[in-house]
Amino acid sequence: MEKLIVIGSNSFSGSHFVDYALEQGLDVIGISRSSEPHSVFLPYKKRKDAHFRFSQFDLNCDLTEIVKIVEDFRPDYIVNFAAQSMVAESWQNPEHWFQTNVVATIKFHDHLRKCDFLKKYVHISTPEVYGTCEGVVKENTSYNPSTPYAVSRAATDMSLMGFQKAYNFPVTFTRAANVYGPGQQLYRIIPRTILFFLIGEKLKLHGGGESVRSFIHIRDVADGTLRVARQAPLGEIYHFSTSRNISIHALVELIAKQLNIDFDENVDVVGERLGKDAAYLLDSTKARKTLGWQDQISLEQGIEETIVWVRDNLDVLKQLPFDYIHKP
Repeated sequence: MEKLIVIGSNSFSGSHFVDYALEQGLDVIGISRSSEPHSVFLPYKKRKDAHFRFSQFDLNCDLTEIVKIVEDFRPDYIVNFAAQSMVAESWQNPEHWFQTNVVATIKFHDHLRKCDFLKKYVHISTPEVYGTCEGVVKENTSYNPSTPYAVSRAATDMSLMGFQKAYNFPVTFTRAANVYGPGQQLYRIIPRTILFFLIGEKLKLHGGGESVRSFIHIRDVADGTLRVARQAPLGEIYHFSTSRNISIHALVELIAKQLNIDFDENVDVVGERLGKDAAYLLDSTKARKTLGWQDQISLEQGIEETIVWVRDNLDVLKQLPFDYIHKP
């Protein structure tokens, strides 16, 4: 069996990637700094798969233990989803973002470069490193980060590029459009909108929802991520995005329509968040041509799946925090 370690396995993207990798027959270890959250957020829990083990360790505090797991398990692939990831909140304690996303992560990379058994290290990066861009963004677009979060992610990307050149470190990078799907944290726009509409709480729409994004189903991203681990040449960057771009305003209107909810009565427009990029629209031609990847799940279908998930778990979700809770 191919062996895989997923760092940040409790995250939305990480947990769905674990689930997809188990479905594809891999032997998986998940590592996250927090204990596993409620099972409604962990799709792999339904599998009860003997080929998955979870360990609670933090890159900031438990690097020795994480490195020991790597050396004992000797994975073919490591995929790293772990990061302080909230954009607006990164202005409040920027040092936390730089400590986790840069210092601790680069220390981890310095150990991994000595692991000669590692076939591929897939670093999950972010389109935020490009800043606000006009037109469709290709993988060779220059960095122009505009928030502490984006700067921290760009710094580690650049460090890894140096590792690849200096040590032939087997790194590849992925950057996905806005991911969504069943099991996403409730502070993200799609599950939050669905939940608020169902429980009758008004949704706050920052800046009137003028920002434009592409939303891509997490299963499509998981498929692309495994293709990168197995197929991609070293040092390459891959984008995963749909060809459909939509404003946040239009997205919320679409959800309201699918729920048969009146948009104007259930939404309040509030001020925009500091440093938010107006748009970053990704060109995913490279992944389509070289990896044979295609997005399969339409936005309407994915929203309907997420609506079903929220409805099926509404009693549980109503008892959980709706807002992001920062952990240093």
